[in-house]
Amino acid sequence: MRIGIDLGGTKTEIIALSKKNNEELYRKRVSTPSNSYEEVLKMLAKLIEDTENYVGKKANIGIGIPGAISPITGKIKNANLQVLNGNRLDIDLKKLTNREIRCANDANCLVISEAVDGAAAGYEVVFGVILGTGCGGGIAINGKGWAGRNFICGEWGHNPLPWVTKEEYLNSKCWCGLNACQELYLSGTGFELDYAHSCTNGIVKIKAQEIIQKMRAGDVGAKNCFDRYINRLSRGLAAVINLLDPDAIVIGGGMSNIDEIYSLVPEQLPNYVFGKEVQTVILRNQHGDSSGVRGAAWLF
Repeated sequence: MRIGIDLGGTKTEIIALSKKNNEELYRKRVSTPSNSYEEVLKMLAKLIEDTENYVGKKANIGIGIPGAISPITGKIKNANLQVLNGNRLDIDLKKLTNREIRCANDANCLVISEAVDGAAAGYEVVFGVILGTGCGGGIAINGKGWAGRNFICGEWGHNPLPWVTKEEYLNSKCWCGLNACQELYLSGTGFELDYAHSCTNGIVKIKAQEIIQKMRAGDVGAKNCFDRYINRLSRGLAAVINLLDPDAIVIGGGMSNIDEIYSLVPEQLPNYVFGKEVQTVILRNQHGDSSGVRGAAWLF
């Protein structure tokens, strides 16, 4: 049996897969506590206990995290679930559960899952994108994740938005300490904030799916907000194509459920990709919100 956990900024999901044919044996999703690191540890330990009790077997645990483990200190860095930063999740959870724990970036887990038997199966070089609470990315080459020397490979969300305008740059301080990071614009959180600032003077915040419903119903403010999002996403992905030139880009996270992305972004990419020609395909993930958790289960 394999057990994988997708530890996200908003939700955490656990899955148990059979080792023989990756049959799903158990799945559970809960809200992620964000007040303290200790609460996160307790939540993870309880999920593992519940899963093993249900299946009747024990297993080592793979965890996709919204950050990376530093190859220098062994501690988590760059996590938008900020209570994780500076802690050794793998060591601490091992002490609590007496299980071997392996952690990898959540976007790396997603791209492995989709490149092996998902939407991008058969493509050699795949860039995986998570557009959710944060904005992450990962790279798979021939079905295997590429972490990089500093374990930050694919972290496009903390590069500046390409071809940023003066208006976009102003008041764009990211939690990482820098300005104009793509996470501020391309994450689901950033999309919601843009709508709040442009349409409600920052007073009312509604969820991304409700904004999309308003846009489809003809609401002008929601449509303008979505048009900005598509343009920014196109710029961001064009920069990835200019640098990596992948065969396929797979999109995951909550924003990946918006159908219009898959027709509108390819239309705009040639405006920004060097040479004005684009053969890279933009794909919706095949395994839905569970791409990351399935990839985490394969870390052992």
